[in-house]
Amino acid sequence: MVLSKTASDSDESIHSTFASRYVRTSLPRFKMPENSIPKDAAYQIINDELMLDGNPRTQKQAVGVGTVGSSEAIMLDGLAFKRKWQNTRKAQGLPYDKPNIVTGANVQVCWEKFARYFEVELKEVKLSEGWDTPIHVDAASGGFIAPFIYPELEWDFRLPLVKSINVSGHKYGLVYAGIGWVIWRSKEDLPEELIFHINYLGADQPTFTLNFSKGSSQVIAQYYQLIRLGFEGYRNVMENCHENAMVLKQGLEKTGRFNIVSKDDGVPLVAFSLKDNKRHDEFEVAEMLRRFGWIVPAYTMPADAQHVTVPTEWKEWQEN
Repeated sequence: MVLSKTASDSDESIHSTFASRYVRTSLPRFKMPENSIPKDAAYQIINDELMLDGNPRTQKQAVGVGTVGSSEAIMLDGLAFKRKWQNTRKAQGLPYDKPNIVTGANVQVCWEKFARYFEVELKEVKLSEGWDTPIHVDAASGGFIAPFIYPELEWDFRLPLVKSINVSGHKYGLVYAGIGWVIWRSKEDLPEELIFHINYLGADQPTFTLNFSKGSSQVIAQYYQLIRLGFEGYRNVMENCHENAMVLKQGLEKTGRFNIVSKDDGVPLVAFSLKDNKRHDEFEVAEMLRRFGWIVPAYTMPADAQHVTVPTEWKEWQEN
């Protein structure tokens, strides 16, 4: 996937020829439309307006790159953080051979992979305030939730220390597996020496990925969902997921057998533990549910809470 950059404001919208009876105003090119439209109209818009590589109308100018998921996105972004830190230390005449990255104890295993693969010390800490350091936001799931049902929550580039964000389309973006992104606040946050330039496809294309060749089907599918659902549709889906989670939570509470350990706000999931696990534990509950077609993973909590085991039921399309 080639590196993308945002275009100027002079061409922020496109007009649909065949779907004009559905779309009364210009279709936004670089942001999600506010309202949903019929599926046939969304298909026709994409069929009519989607331009392939090499057409100047698609040469965006936002600093970001498509990936196969959040794991690749985190590898790339971690590498960018590492290289920028090393360059800064070199310029200051300071040692640059022992980089480290600070995470919470509850991060996904891909962060441990990054640290091990790229020789970075991983420091896990409890959540706290007062850190004055560049921040990467792993919004693999939450990036498609917070904007729609928690718009007042400031977690993105509204915070000055946030330098990059990743999100998965194949989770709450509602697309099949194989699509994600990482974006940077500015060009300065992605060291130029990490970007390769190739021209054997007809024009200069900057690329920054672990893989070069990648199918476009997931990108087109994500484009379809964004156009088809719009902000309105995604908000309805996320609100429905949250309502379903609350119904499930209430049902579990009524049995009197479970402790609910998740909060009502956040990712629409319900995490719970058994009040009495003398005869059966949470792993047995998960295994029994699997026999009836319910995939409810059970796992232990992070450091300082390893004694707590929770099965978790949530609405998600696909893990990395």
